[in-house]
Amino acid sequence: MRSECKILGLHNVRTGEWCKLIYVHSNSEGGSCVNGEPCELSFRGAGSNSPRENGFEIIVAPDMDSSPGFLAVNSGETMLRLGENSHLCVVCPGFIGVSAPLEARRPIAAGVLTVSDKGSRGDRVDTSGPALVDLVTAIGSDVKKTAIVPDDRGEIAATLIEWIENDRLDLILTTGGTGLSERDVTPEALMDIHDRIVPGFGEIMRSHAMLYTPRGFLSRSVAVVRGHTLIIAFPGSERAVKQCFEVIAPALRHGVATLGGWDSECGGH
Repeated sequence: MRSECKILGLHNVRTGEWCKLIYVHSNSEGGSCVNGEPCELSFRGAGSNSPRENGFEIIVAPDMDSSPGFLAVNSGETMLRLGENSHLCVVCPGFIGVSAPLEARRPIAAGVLTVSDKGSRGDRVDTSGPALVDLVTAIGSDVKKTAIVPDDRGEIAATLIEWIENDRLDLILTTGGTGLSERDVTPEALMDIHDRIVPGFGEIMRSHAMLYTPRGFLSRSVAVVRGHTLIIAFPGSERAVKQCFEVIAPALRHGVATLGGWDSECGGH
C-alpha cells in the first residue's frame, strides 16, 4: 500500500457538494468540525462506494494505506488520526485542499514522565506533562504511558527502564529536574540507563531558549538512546516545554523513525 499521495477530492456526502478547500478542527467535546460545523470526517479510496450518508469525505488514491494511524496533510501542518472504518478525527487543525500532499504515518508509541517532588505529592498541579502530551500527539504519537515521580534518581531510572523494556515505547519525554539544584537529577538518571548520547537535542534546546531568557543556557536538558527508544529531558515549566519542543519538532519524527528502523519513513521525510 502507498504511504503518500495527493488528495483527489473533498466531498460533502449529505449535500453532494464537492469542495476545493475546507478547514478542519475539533470542538470542546473532541468531535471533528468542518468549516466550523460539527461533522463526521472520513477517508475513502477513489472508485469505492461511500458507506456513509452524512459528513465529509477525503478522497484519495485507491491504493493509499488505510490502516489505523495518522494522516499528515501538507507535511503535518494538519494532522488527522485514522481509526477503524476509515473514521477520522482532527489532531492538529488546519486547511485541507484538493491536490494537497497526504502522508500516512505510523504512530509513535510515546510516554511522558513528569519529575517533581511537589507534583508527586499532589502539592502542585502538573501543567508541563499535559503540554508535552498535546505536543507529541500533534506530530503523530499515541501517548501510552504518563506518570509523575519525585526527584529521585533511582525511581526516575526504574520508570524509564520499565517503559522501555515492558511497554516498548519508541519515545519518552521527561519534564523537570534539569536545573542546578541538588534535587535536580533527571540528567543523571538518564545517564544511568543510556546506551548512547544524542547531544544535538540539548544543544539546540538551550540555544533556542536563549531567544527567550538570558538564563536559558543553565538548563541541563539532555537526550539519550536506550535500545530503540529515544529519551529527551525537557525543563520543568510549561512555557519552556513549548519553546523547546517547537525547535526539535521538525526533526523529531525522523529521528524516531531512523532509530526504530522504520524503512518507509527513514528515506527523506
